[in-house]
Amino acid sequence: MDSASAARPTAGGTNTEFIRTSCSATTYPKLCYTSLSTYVAAIRQDPKLLAHTALSVTLDTARSTSTMMGKLSHIRGMTRREVGAMKDCVEELRDSVDQLSRSMAEMNEIKGSNFGMIMSDVQTWVSAALTDEDTCMAGFAGKVMNGNVKTAVRERIVNVAHLTSNALALINSYAALHN
Repeated sequence: MDSASAARPTAGGTNTEFIRTSCSATTYPKLCYTSLSTYVAAIRQDPKLLAHTALSVTLDTARSTSTMMGKLSHIRGMTRREVGAMKDCVEELRDSVDQLSRSMAEMNEIKGSNFGMIMSDVQTWVSAALTDEDTCMAGFAGKVMNGNVKTAVRERIVNVAHLTSNALALINSYAALHN
């Protein structure tokens, strides 16, 4: 191999760098990169595919967290306050999943003429999903719940909220390319 071809980055390396650079503009760049780098071949260097994949990863995580929360809400031995916080959180997560699902569906409908309207809707819905997740976390503030369950719940909800925040940042970056 000659030195010129040795200096040229591979397509995978360039695509990986695209994800790393794009993620550096998010609030949680390390999480962004680790959650998206496995999709490097699908994303390539396409800002729309990057935003769409971030939204998809977020939706999958929100769904699994919502399912886990639904199961945890039936654990015996919780106080009424704990049960209430769990049920409220399950409802907030369902709303979040709905908002993220709507966003995914809308992103699939983007055409040149409707770009601005659809992106505005997507940004609003992803922001609403983030608010739902923050509301869920607020229900576990203070001494509402015992240590182990509270820790497990908070970690999962925080992860979903961070993924949602990153997805919103990447969606905003994609939208800004068309302004």
